[in-house]
Amino acid sequence: MSTSPDRPTADDSAIHMADVRRKRPTPRRAVAVGEIALGDAYDSVVQRRLPKGDALLMAEIAGIQGAKLAPQLMPLCHPLPLDLVRVRCLPVAERAAIRVYCEVATEARTGVEMEALAGVNAALLTIYDLTKPVQPALTLGAIRLLFKEGGKKGLWIHPEGMDAEERAYYRPQPGPRLDGEAVAVVTLSDRAAAGVYEDKSGALLEERLRAMGADVHRQLLADGIEPLAAALRAEAARGTPLVLCTGGTGFGPRDLAPEALAQVATRPVPGLAELFRSASSAHTTLAWLSRSACALVGDGTLVLLLPGSPKAVAQGMDILGPLLPHALAMMRGLPHA
Repeated sequence: MSTSPDRPTADDSAIHMADVRRKRPTPRRAVAVGEIALGDAYDSVVQRRLPKGDALLMAEIAGIQGAKLAPQLMPLCHPLPLDLVRVRCLPVAERAAIRVYCEVATEARTGVEMEALAGVNAALLTIYDLTKPVQPALTLGAIRLLFKEGGKKGLWIHPEGMDAEERAYYRPQPGPRLDGEAVAVVTLSDRAAAGVYEDKSGALLEERLRAMGADVHRQLLADGIEPLAAALRAEAARGTPLVLCTGGTGFGPRDLAPEALAQVATRPVPGLAELFRSASSAHTTLAWLSRSACALVGDGTLVLLLPGSPKAVAQGMDILGPLLPHALAMMRGLPHA
């Protein structure tokens, strides 16, 4: 069937909602902030004696409602079930202003920045509405996203920064860190080892681990049991605390990474591989065919086997990366929550 030239298809539409179907739900949080300058009406607002009533109390209610209604105000904003909306209205005497914060949290496939900003704007406009009968010369300003956290990119803080009180109250959580940890990345592939194609999966693993602060060294091995088993023995003897392998976890006759790990493992760690398969199944049911595995080698080396594709490696790091620092602390017998 032909398409009329004046009727755009779904692919060439001028607008579209972001497709987040293949993203994995993760905890998300965002905090937005803004101010309203009140001038001579400052005391009336702070002392809660405006003719229309308590502007600060109504602003808190309006901010919560505004965050919840964000998808109705912005057509391309995803409707999300919000786990938390918290609004604070803080008087700032030196500027005769009210500083409004809106914190929003959920577990979803996309973030809650727009919900936080919608909450701040609704709260500020409510203060404006209740204050204008006594002072029409009001100014809204300094509205911005303070920070967001969660998802693939982790913590983002506005370039203007946060003051000490904001950091102490909201405690933004940085992504997992492996600062100074020695980590080995091992790629298992006959064809990559022979130079038939580039080792993109190992490079991606190295990139993600270095972004977490790790000191990474990489090696490329042919498939089979003995090359990997020998490499894992060497890493354990060297005292490398973490080894991430990519490749060799399928059904092919040379996909023998789990067998190699079993040959040198001292204790299995089945939960991480089970989590990887379960969470990856949200992307594709083929995840259940993966033979990914995890075990301790010796007393101080944690080995994790991931599939060989860059996409699976990226998903594996998204799913398991946040657990790696805690796993190393457990392995070393250090205190952990």
